[in-house]
Amino acid sequence: MAVQLLVIMVPVLFGLIGFAVDLGTLYSIRGELKTASDSMALAAAQHLIGTNQGLSDATSAAQLSTNKYNYGGLVIGQTNGFLSSSVQSPSYFTTLQDALNTTNAGAGGTSDSRHARVTINADAPLVFWRFLSLGVAGKTTVSASSVAGISAPLCTACAIEAFAVPALDQSDTTDFGYIPGTKYTLAYNCTGIGAPGPLPGTVRRIDYIILNRLDPNATVFTDENSQLFRMGAGGLPGNSTQACFSINVGEQVWANALPIACTLNRPPAVVPSALCGLTTRFESTTLGSCATIPDFDTLSSIYSPDSDTTDIDDYTAYAGNTRRVITIPIIDVLNATGTMTVLGFRQFLVEPNQNAVDLNPNDVGGRFSALYIGSVVPVKQGRFDGCQVTSGPGKVVLHE
Repeated sequence: MAVQLLVIMVPVLFGLIGFAVDLGTLYSIRGELKTASDSMALAAAQHLIGTNQGLSDATSAAQLSTNKYNYGGLVIGQTNGFLSSSVQSPSYFTTLQDALNTTNAGAGGTSDSRHARVTINADAPLVFWRFLSLGVAGKTTVSASSVAGISAPLCTACAIEAFAVPALDQSDTTDFGYIPGTKYTLAYNCTGIGAPGPLPGTVRRIDYIILNRLDPNATVFTDENSQLFRMGAGGLPGNSTQACFSINVGEQVWANALPIACTLNRPPAVVPSALCGLTTRFESTTLGSCATIPDFDTLSSIYSPDSDTTDIDDYTAYAGNTRRVITIPIIDVLNATGTMTVLGFRQFLVEPNQNAVDLNPNDVGGRFSALYIGSVVPVKQGRFDGCQVTSGPGKVVLHE
């Protein structure tokens, strides 16, 4: 009876030990794969910026991120003959519902894709279950899948630019009256008659101002011209409330950037500092007049030009890395002496001057050309609470 009982109990014992050891190993392996797939999906989604080049860059970024993770001592995607792992090319989807539908195989995607799904498969070794019929191969396949994409519109956007333009049509909650694919001249607001007209190749002049984000407590780059250069070059720095704008919140103009008379043919003295920063998005060398900005040598070395500095008519053909994309507040009205309410955030692609490779920070009206692109590029940081909006830029989040 003891022998018979032992024969009967051995498979049971191996099965129970398998639950304790092999199943735990499988869960651990799946956790490792899930971490890798999360990273890949997030890396891919960061590049879904509404362009054809963005799709290619998204796939490259996902593949590059696999080098940070290994399985069984091998980089994910390699094999040692017994154990192997494989990474499927990311699938891209326009809607989150399609991305979360596991029966949807997806495809290479289109320029308007907003979500990426990544799946990793790996052979997991079995120790005790290999003595049972379910594990005679000594291994089994474990899969992990992740979906990342662009979130719902943000109510608070951080690390964006401090330029602000008025809504052309407040009843238009999608584009505020701006027409996607249209080039506008953004010019610093001035008073009275004689405002410089639009730049060549643009349809009309749109006045802008600079909202106040002077940091009086800064310990580095304390001069306001240095701070404006930094904001023009890379958006609001930091991750505090000083670095953010929120919808339905009142804002004031930068104190030393109050509009002056149009007949003077120049913007306020501090505005060129912000435009000098904007030029770093096109080339590493800037005009000599920018060199008078305090800490210019240090600041200018921080920022690199966009990888595509050409004049763009069709945004989907843009092949850059978003350095030229500015995300700016849309306000209810330009009111240099009072409060302006932020209605939302929208994006423009800054263009070089016609027949040039850069913009002119010393333009008489503080003008530069910009292509309106809407809300296609994810913002680095932001929050969703505090408003109810149906359109606007989001940030990259992990959905699954």
